[in-house]
Amino acid sequence: MEPSARREEAPLTPREIYERLDRYVIGQDAAKRAVAIAAHNHLKRVQARRVRRQSLIKKSNILLIGPTGSGKTHIARNLADILHVPFTTVDATEYTEAGYYGKDVEVMISDLLLKANHSVEDTQRGIIFVDEVDKIARRSQGARNGAGSRDIGGEGVQQGLLKLLEGREVYVPLNVTQAWNKSDFVQVDTRDILFICAGTFSDLHDAGDESSRPLGFGANEMARMRRRISTRQLVEFGMLAEFLGRLPVVVQLELLGEPELMRVLTEPPDSIVREFHELLAMDDLELDFDDAALREVVHYSVSRGLGARGLRSILEHVMADVMFEAPEHRKRQLRVDSDYVRARLKGLDAVQLSV
Repeated sequence: MEPSARREEAPLTPREIYERLDRYVIGQDAAKRAVAIAAHNHLKRVQARRVRRQSLIKKSNILLIGPTGSGKTHIARNLADILHVPFTTVDATEYTEAGYYGKDVEVMISDLLLKANHSVEDTQRGIIFVDEVDKIARRSQGARNGAGSRDIGGEGVQQGLLKLLEGREVYVPLNVTQAWNKSDFVQVDTRDILFICAGTFSDLHDAGDESSRPLGFGANEMARMRRRISTRQLVEFGMLAEFLGRLPVVVQLELLGEPELMRVLTEPPDSIVREFHELLAMDDLELDFDDAALREVVHYSVSRGLGARGLRSILEHVMADVMFEAPEHRKRQLRVDSDYVRARLKGLDAVQLSV
């Protein structure tokens, strides 16, 4: 009776989705609003299809464009938690055109099936986050009509994804590690699976003539409007027009500045600082971060272009000695100040940060 009761629930409104996203995702207000609207329309489409077979509501797959560390994966993961649906993250660069060595695109449905505990019904209402989608752009730019060398890891993957994005009944392998074994498969309908694709498209962000940079009052707003990436730019970058046509919601994320990154460190319920507080509290240590110390961490991340994703790597390096010695020094208060952080960050440039 519980699944049927879940189906009868009214879908969350865009404002409710936005407010829940806002608790965990700092900044990116325009992106959160667009994602909330797309998710609400998706829920209404799923609900309409449960009542009757045909519905005029089309799939609202999403394309997130933004620099690294701007929160693309974070938005998608929290959206899945809000909607209470299975969620999986896949890397577009792992897939190849069907018939070549590598993963077929149907394997990403197998990943979602695994996360849904092999429940086909739950899988068919889940979310698939396809990261690094800019890396599967057409590489054979001289052969736009398909002639010449085959682009099995770029254009071929885009072609394979078309049927999944549009919505089709496909046969997917039950065992992800043995995708080549076609004797053990299950049929999954992808019409109600929400696809969220994401990429940095860094070449498009960096494009532009330095001499034509706007100056004067309102220059920042003019620059922001000029930085909007158009569909034509994406096609020239190497994305197929029919692929982009199946991603009707295009959301462009901005680079997070120091004020937003400072909030990322401290405000969300699952923030990194709260995590360190909890870890050391289990050793009876009371941890206190100085505001100036956190500003040093944020400044280092911004100056290296690491974004929000680099904050954890930086703090892990800063707190390495503390975490090593913490279990042996119980019942104490520990304060991390800016001098300590600055000293720890001096030799960090020689360390490869995993962002």
